[in-house]
Amino acid sequence: MAELLLTHSYVLRHDPKEFKAMMPYPPLGTLYAATYLRLRGYETALFDSMLASDESEITRSIDEHKPSTVIIYDDDFNYLTKMCLSRMRRAAFTMSRIARERGCTVIVHGSDPADHVEDYLQHGADYVVFGEGEITLGELLDHLHQGKGDLAAIEGVAYARDGQVFRNRHRPVLPDLDQIEFPRRDLVDMNRYRSIWKARHGYYSTNIVTTRGCPFHCNWCAKPIYGQVYHSRSPGHVVEEMLYLKKDFGPDHLWFCDDIFGLKPGWVPAFAEAVVTHKATIPFKCLSRADLLLNENTIDHLVRAGCRTVWIGAESGSQKILDAMEKGTTIEQIYASSALLHSRGIRIGFFLQYGYPGETRADIDRTFTMVRDCKPEEIGVSVSYPLPGTKFYEAVKSKLGSKRNWVDSEDLDLMYRGSYCTDFYRTLHRVTHKKFRLWQGVDLFKTTCLHPSSVSATTLRAMAASAYHAVTLPRLIVKLDRLSGEPPYSMEHP
Repeated sequence: MAELLLTHSYVLRHDPKEFKAMMPYPPLGTLYAATYLRLRGYETALFDSMLASDESEITRSIDEHKPSTVIIYDDDFNYLTKMCLSRMRRAAFTMSRIARERGCTVIVHGSDPADHVEDYLQHGADYVVFGEGEITLGELLDHLHQGKGDLAAIEGVAYARDGQVFRNRHRPVLPDLDQIEFPRRDLVDMNRYRSIWKARHGYYSTNIVTTRGCPFHCNWCAKPIYGQVYHSRSPGHVVEEMLYLKKDFGPDHLWFCDDIFGLKPGWVPAFAEAVVTHKATIPFKCLSRADLLLNENTIDHLVRAGCRTVWIGAESGSQKILDAMEKGTTIEQIYASSALLHSRGIRIGFFLQYGYPGETRADIDRTFTMVRDCKPEEIGVSVSYPLPGTKFYEAVKSKLGSKRNWVDSEDLDLMYRGSYCTDFYRTLHRVTHKKFRLWQGVDLFKTTCLHPSSVSATTLRAMAASAYHAVTLPRLIVKLDRLSGEPPYSMEHP
């Protein structure tokens, strides 16, 4: 038995694109909360919906542990959670209903509950925890279980009484992240995660986070949890956790799931030094910005620390669009940082975003050119997604239809009246990926001609795939032209 049962609302099986990729990570934010509550003296169990076949599986966990309180605490460090997908909302409502039917108090936390407090309270939640959640959750449980404190005085809580919704004052975020205990992974089935990764990808990756928040002002980026702040753990504290992971779980790879990795001046060099000194090296990927990568030999220090892949929020090849987004980076910085990463042997991933207001076909072509020139090894393609609390949302709110959230991560519904229709952008998504794979195949072919001994089965498969993309691409471009109503693309650059 356990007093508390924690879970989260993301079910991998309900997200077709991510289920096909099959690269699951434990719910780090949920684990942080569960670990904190354990240390506060609560008997705590966790139902990990990530690997469940359906959210209704929580029924068995409730029946097994018989908790008095069920806490649906979404993973604030998972970018999929931040997308506020409607399928996740439905899962949260279902789990809330199941818990209430079994006499449990229900508490929810996450980006979507913070934006839609009333909806969650109307669908089974007794309380919504908004903002940074661990301390708020602890104080709320002390009130519910031990009668401590005044509910109205607990910062970061929303609830309903007599048909009226009360939203208490926002809680300031913790400035010192080193005081937070490492998330204890024994609450989830780490062996199952390892088995999935090994079977599907040949190596085992798990996740870790070094920061909370982001101080930049990209006007489409929602920040309902931490707001416009950025706090970082010390390099030594992070390395201590890496050593714990190496000893207890032996991952082959880490995903640093920070919004921005190593922003504080001097942090990355100090981190690299600590990794080397303590023999804590684990190959990793992280997310950074093009401008930051050009500072203080950052890339050299990333290499020393064990970095293998850096994802950059490139977004667009048009400076006009980057400026409209208030991204704060330049096309020149994207090119320069990409060249440096390639020269140091680090793989590159580009996040691309289409559909921002004012984007034209010429801007889209500039994005194609940037991808072709910078040669990232991976790309992620999305369209502009208006979420409450952003300047972008306010700018397009009057143009929104009845649909306000994507169903899953490959929905790509523009949801507002943009330059082109949703089918255009879904087709553009496919065109971009086909062009990208075709360009990679051409580069592989050139390399093979220069170095025949480098040919492998993987190389041959990639070149065969690029030939397929070359054959199927023109039909999609014709469809794109039809959907846009504009003159045909130039076929000069496939």
